[in-house]
Amino acid sequence: MKSTDKYAVFGNPVMHSKSPRIHALFAASVNQHIDYEKRVALLGDFAGELQRFFDEGGVGANVTVPFKRDAFALAGSASLRATQAGAANFLMWRDDHWYCDNTDGAGLVRDIETNLQMSLKDKSVLLLGAGGAARGVIGPLLLRAPKQIVVVNRTAGRAIELVSAYEKQYAASALSVDALIVQSMKFDVVINATSSSLSGELPLPDSANIFASDALAYDMMYGKQPTTFMNWALRQGASRVADGLGMLVEQAAESYVQWRGVLPQAAPIIAQLRAELASESST
Repeated sequence: MKSTDKYAVFGNPVMHSKSPRIHALFAASVNQHIDYEKRVALLGDFAGELQRFFDEGGVGANVTVPFKRDAFALAGSASLRATQAGAANFLMWRDDHWYCDNTDGAGLVRDIETNLQMSLKDKSVLLLGAGGAARGVIGPLLLRAPKQIVVVNRTAGRAIELVSAYEKQYAASALSVDALIVQSMKFDVVINATSSSLSGELPLPDSANIFASDALAYDMMYGKQPTTFMNWALRQGASRVADGLGMLVEQAAESYVQWRGVLPQAAPIIAQLRAELASESST
């Protein structure tokens, strides 16, 4: 490993990323200092930009859209989580190659079980979406021994393909949106892994009745205000709602502990970022 520890987040776009802020807060909380920057990679040139970063002393990176599959493809070794997802958001230089991981699922599980204090064991879980976000979290969710995980996607074939790797070993199944509505199933935890909230849309019909008593509705998106999905879930009977800010911080903590050997406490950082978001929305 090189003498100067240098880290970065890669994406395109990436200037909106809160990763440098989060990791600076982590480092301060454990009396460390890290050099962490944002790096824009041109489409088609992720490998080249990563090489330039390494030549400058880079030893670890976070990776966001649209380069998570590129990161996985070029890594010399991969964690089970990254292999299951087919994508990586974490890179670490090991001996003579990049090792990759996917920390999204660990971040989601830790936010739900530690920060929101809701055990996933024996719970009925609905996972909305079958894209990259869902692929990154389904494996770690299943390891928490839920009663079942049902994946629903507007294109049912993608949901079927996603669960195919898990359904023989775990209680994982796929449904179309129409089948979900017809079967009137109720869930303890409903996770929105689609990007619908970015456009103010819903991932399900407005009339969908899917929440069990004391249900948690969790949107992997976050913003200055509650998301469209969170507001809808409350109207439809969800007991609690949460956005993905806690997941963002917790997945970053999972990166930090692998790079630096110490796991920062995420809760104070989540609270600080939440306050900063509130301050931005009032100006």
